[in-house]
Amino acid sequence: MDLEEAYQVVGEFGRYQKRMVTILVLLQIYMACQSMLIILVGAVPEYHIEPVTGRLDDDITQSVKFTEDVSSIVTEWNLFKHEAYKVNLAGSLFFAGLLIGNVLFGPLSDKIGRKPVFLTGLFFEVLFGYGTALAPSYEIFALSRLLVGMMNGGMALVCFVLTQEYVGKSYWAMTGTLTNMTFAVGITLFAALGYYVRPWRDLATAANCPGLLLFLLCVTLPESPRWLYSRGHTEKAEDILQDFAVRNGKGRILVKLRRAVGTSAPKGSSPGVFQLVTHPILRWRTVVLMYVWYSCSLVYYGLTLSAGEDKGNRYLSVAMYGLVELPAYPLCMYFINKQWAGRRKSVSYFLAFAGISCLLTMFVPESGSLLSATSLALVGKLMVSAAFNIVYVYTSELYPTVIRNAGLGVCSMSCRVGGILAPFVPSMKILHTSMPFMVFCLSGISAACLGLLLPETLNKPSAETLDELSSPTYQRILQPQVHLLEEKHLIDHKGTDSD
Repeated sequence: MDLEEAYQVVGEFGRYQKRMVTILVLLQIYMACQSMLIILVGAVPEYHIEPVTGRLDDDITQSVKFTEDVSSIVTEWNLFKHEAYKVNLAGSLFFAGLLIGNVLFGPLSDKIGRKPVFLTGLFFEVLFGYGTALAPSYEIFALSRLLVGMMNGGMALVCFVLTQEYVGKSYWAMTGTLTNMTFAVGITLFAALGYYVRPWRDLATAANCPGLLLFLLCVTLPESPRWLYSRGHTEKAEDILQDFAVRNGKGRILVKLRRAVGTSAPKGSSPGVFQLVTHPILRWRTVVLMYVWYSCSLVYYGLTLSAGEDKGNRYLSVAMYGLVELPAYPLCMYFINKQWAGRRKSVSYFLAFAGISCLLTMFVPESGSLLSATSLALVGKLMVSAAFNIVYVYTSELYPTVIRNAGLGVCSMSCRVGGILAPFVPSMKILHTSMPFMVFCLSGISAACLGLLLPETLNKPSAETLDELSSPTYQRILQPQVHLLEEKHLIDHKGTDSD
C-alpha cells in the first residue's frame, strides 16, 4: 500500500494523533509570546524632558520625567531620543534570528530528521529565553533576542510540518489552520499576561516558562513517518504507523508500504535546497512563493507591531490585534475547500483585500468613529491573517515530502526578511501618517497578483519525491491548473535531458 492508504488504515486523525497535534498546537502560544515580547517589554511610556538648571554638563537621563508607570527596557536603559532606535532593532534582531534559523535548521531537518532538529531548537530557545529575562544590559538583551529567534526559526517550521505529517492529507488544512489560530490566541493571552505582570523582567520570565513544560511533552513525540518513508526508511515508517494503529484503538494492523519512487538514489545525492534552483518546476514556484511569504509577513507583523504605538490602552490594542484574527480561520476552512475558490484564489483574494483595507485608511479619520483608520487596519490584519494561514498549507502541498522542509525553509527565509523590516515600517509615520499603510497596500496587492500564477492543489495528490513531481501522471492530474510557464520549463528540461 502507499502512504495515504496506510493512513486510511491506521487512522488519519485518531486519538493518538490528536494528542500529538494538541501538544504541537499549544506550542504556538509560547511562540506567539516570544514573537510579540518586544511590544510590551519595549513599550515607550509618555514622557517629557525638564531642563536641568545650574549645570553645564547636564545629563539628559536625569531630566526625563515619565508621565505613566511603565516597566520596560526603555525606562531601565533610557532608550529614548537618539537611543530609541534600539527598541525596533531588538525586534528586528529576533526576526533576523528566525531567518538564520531557517537557513541552518530547515534543510537540516530534511536530512537528519524532523524530531532532533525540532527538540534541539526548542530546548535552546527556552534556555536563551531566560537569558532575555536576566539580561544585565541592552547588548545582552539584544543578543538573547537574536539567539531566541534563531532557535525559534529552527524549530517553528518543523513544528508546523510535523502537525501535517502526523496526519492524513485530508486533515492538513485543518491542522494548519489550528496551528495558526492558536498563534493568534497566543497574542491575546500574551496581552492579558502583560496586563497582570507589569515588570518587564517578570513578564519575560512568565512568557518563557510554558516552553519548558512543552519541551518535556515534546520529547515523547515520534519521528515523522512521512519523512522516514521519503528517505527510504520504510521499515521504521511501518513501525510508527503500526504504533499509530494500536494507540488509535485499531489493534495490531500489519502495514506494508511499497517502496517510494526515487528513494533508491545514492547516498549524498539526496534532494536539497539546490534542487529548488535547478528543478524547472520548483524554481518558478519558489520565486513566487518567496514574494508571497515576504508580503504576508511584512503586512502581518507590521500591523501587529503597530498596536504598541496606538493611543490608549496598549494591552487592549495588542489583544484586539490577536482576537481579530480568529474570524479569519473559519473563513479559510470554508474557502480553501471549495472548488471555485481553492488554495490559489483564496490566498490572492485575501491579500488583495488586505491591501485595499490599508489603502482606505488614508481617506478616513485616524480614530473616533466606526469607520476609522484603526478599524480598517484591523480588517487588514484579519485579511492578511487568512492569507498567511492558507499559504502555510498551500506551500506544504506544493512541495514533495523529500524537499518540503527545505522549500518551506526558503519561503520562511523570505518571510523573515519581511519580519525584519516590519518593526521599522510603523515609524515611517514621521514622513507621512499614511506612509506605513501605503507600504502594506502595495505589498499585499502585488503579492496577490503573483499568487495567481501558482497551480491549484485542492483535491490533488501530494508528491512524495522529485521523480513523482516530474512524472507524466502527476503532471496530467495538475494540468488544468498548471501555469504555462511551469509547463514550458518542464518541457525545456526534458528536451535538454534527451539531447
